[in-house]
Amino acid sequence: MAQKKSSRETRFVEYLERLDEAVRHADRQEPLRAYLTGLLLPGKRKSVEPMAAKVDPRHVQARHQSMHHFVANAPWDEREVARVARDWVLPQLERHAFVSAWVIDDTGVPKKGNHSVGVARQYCGQLGKRANCQVAVSISLVNAVMSVPSAYRLYLPESWAKDRRRRKKAGVPADVRFRKKWEIALDELDHLIADDLPPAPVVADAGYGDITAFREGVTGRHFLYAVGIGKETTVWPPGKEPLPPKSKRRGARGGRPPKCLRRTANHKPLAVRVLATQLPKGDWHTVRWREGTRGTMQSRFAAVRVRPAHRDEGRTEPRDQEWLIIEWPRGEPEPVKYWLSTIPEDVSIEELVRLAKIRWRVERDFQELKDELGLDHFEGRGWRGFHHHGVLCIAAYAFLMAERARLSPPEAIAFLRPAPLPKGFRPRGGKGQNRRRGDPRQRPQGHGEDPGPVMILVGDQLPARGLGVDVGENVHHVLLLGPVGPQGREPVIPALVLPVQRGDLMLLENAQDRSRQTIGRPWSTSSPATRKASSSAPRWASAS
Repeated sequence: MAQKKSSRETRFVEYLERLDEAVRHADRQEPLRAYLTGLLLPGKRKSVEPMAAKVDPRHVQARHQSMHHFVANAPWDEREVARVARDWVLPQLERHAFVSAWVIDDTGVPKKGNHSVGVARQYCGQLGKRANCQVAVSISLVNAVMSVPSAYRLYLPESWAKDRRRRKKAGVPADVRFRKKWEIALDELDHLIADDLPPAPVVADAGYGDITAFREGVTGRHFLYAVGIGKETTVWPPGKEPLPPKSKRRGARGGRPPKCLRRTANHKPLAVRVLATQLPKGDWHTVRWREGTRGTMQSRFAAVRVRPAHRDEGRTEPRDQEWLIIEWPRGEPEPVKYWLSTIPEDVSIEELVRLAKIRWRVERDFQELKDELGLDHFEGRGWRGFHHHGVLCIAAYAFLMAERARLSPPEAIAFLRPAPLPKGFRPRGGKGQNRRRGDPRQRPQGHGEDPGPVMILVGDQLPARGLGVDVGENVHHVLLLGPVGPQGREPVIPALVLPVQRGDLMLLENAQDRSRQTIGRPWSTSSPATRKASSSAPRWASAS
């Protein structure tokens, strides 16, 4: 008798069927499935030949040839595959929380030689220095619980864009010209906007945020932003702005009256590093933004309203006010990071910091994509193969993220009641834990005492490695149960009660509200069901 497929296997088959439609040819379906299966199977190397050996060990050469042709030469549209992958995981992402941000980032792939498309000596984030590498610009949809890469495009250096011989050999399309990374990011932003995705503030590091044209491009697309900037970026301090144009002198003949704003030697903008040193003590606050593997992530921040001043002496009106966020940890000689943000004025400094710091999820995504799914293992040299392999890695990752999301319910299981803690149980590191044995002041916690809020995870819903679980800042214990019994009424295996401990589970602050609203994001105004039906744009989608 044939074994019944598990729900996970059924979902994987359905996912592959949707991807089959995206590659638009029956002959590509089998190598597509083989390639995704190879990426998901364990293994140190995820280039084509090792995957072919694992997927079809009896016909390695034939399988290698079909998979290589599929990824390197077949003319399917990688954007269609990325769209299917994103749409598959997005409902699971939004089940936990609304999309909080569109994070723009780039990732480097170290390479040897100079024949792989786009390879050049440039900054590689993976190595933390300039090196021979390829760089891809990405955009990820992120919330407080998880994230998913949704756009992936190779940055073609100017030396490559002007080299006809190398372009032809690598198969670079004729319409691809040299574009800076921030210009590629805006192009990819336009593609995602055209897909009618849930809008959210754009978040990026100083490599993008330092460029005024990029910030203006984001604002021109009616998006808010929170972007890093360099310490030499100039702004007008709180309460100051450029001087108005000079009035035309009485009796002067001809000529147009001055229209441009002015600066003087005594009235000019300041670099943000200088402004940081002039802020009063009362403007600095210690902010916690998340729990990390080594404890609570916290630092000292200030947030003030300023006006960006980049070449505004050629403008007729001053720029609108924005938030300037400064991080200056205690003990450091100067601030370490700066951000500009167009988030509404009534948002607290805690929400600003959490939004600006949300990029860490994307960095983790690409670390997992490289370590587990072989994003940087592709050995081909062509333009098409680079994008096809990258998008297929993202498609495999999207399926895993959707499965992870199913393992982490946003609230406790409704049909189970919290079980009492074992008699005499005391959480490790809890109150009174370090007192000596026999101390009469140390009272054991029995069944009659309230153990505090408890979150329940059952059977297949146990978190996978590296998966954060939203347990709320006031939850004291997590109750882990075995497989559920008949009709889902009682657990078969006895309960195991664990104290919430740093490094075991990710604690998200301000999670007492179990609604779908993103944690710490007061500008959310619509739900996934009503977003498209709403006639007015959500508040965070407007830059006004």
